[in-house]
Amino acid sequence: MPLTNSFLTRNGKLDSSLLRRLFYVAIFSCVLLIAFSTDAFAHGVALGDKGYIQEITGVHLISFLYLGAKHMVTGYDHVLFLLAIVFFLYKAKDVAVYVSLFAIGHSVTMLAGVFFNFGINSHIIDAIIGLSIVYKALDNLGAYQSWFGHQPNTKLATLIFGFCHGLGLSSKLIEYDISPDGLWPNLLAFNVGVEIGQLLALALILILMGFWRCRSSFLKHAYTANVVLMSAGFVLIGYQLAGYAISA
Repeated sequence: MPLTNSFLTRNGKLDSSLLRRLFYVAIFSCVLLIAFSTDAFAHGVALGDKGYIQEITGVHLISFLYLGAKHMVTGYDHVLFLLAIVFFLYKAKDVAVYVSLFAIGHSVTMLAGVFFNFGINSHIIDAIIGLSIVYKALDNLGAYQSWFGHQPNTKLATLIFGFCHGLGLSSKLIEYDISPDGLWPNLLAFNVGVEIGQLLALALILILMGFWRCRSSFLKHAYTANVVLMSAGFVLIGYQLAGYAISA
């Protein structure tokens, strides 16, 4: 459900010029960040956890379950996208459908990526993950209907970006060269941990959103919140592209 409050409308219609100005400002901020960045790193597992993953062999279900949950809860890009997905979802059924599509997407590519040893440069895939936040925030603002007169399939977009988020996970795990001894049980435990972490993050988001939606000013502030989400996505894109340029 895209946002159509008075701050985005003019005579009952979406103010497309305002959306375009916001979009251009965000792109300009992204370019400046790339131009003046001196260092950038792709998100990933903490250094201490990385060392642990590289050193252990055999099956360690509890450890990988914990690492998966920790990664999801502390993965700000995943959490921001999750927030953008559920921002205007009021029914539990809708939340379950969209979150399930996201979970299926990142589970498939994470497991398949590690199994087939297929990864993408961490900076590039994390930039795409930043793009997923921008995409959904603009969708929440009603930008696509205003610009193109068409509403893209949000469920399909959620699944596709879920694939991208999963590739981000698999790319980092491949870099850490996990021992083949106990690989599949550990990977499955890690994936289950990711889903547990996602449920924990989702529960917190829904609780906070529930309180927020009860306030009469929700729609007014929802506009600002999605602009902030969009800007955060552009910052992540710029940060990762700068890191890619520096590391190349």
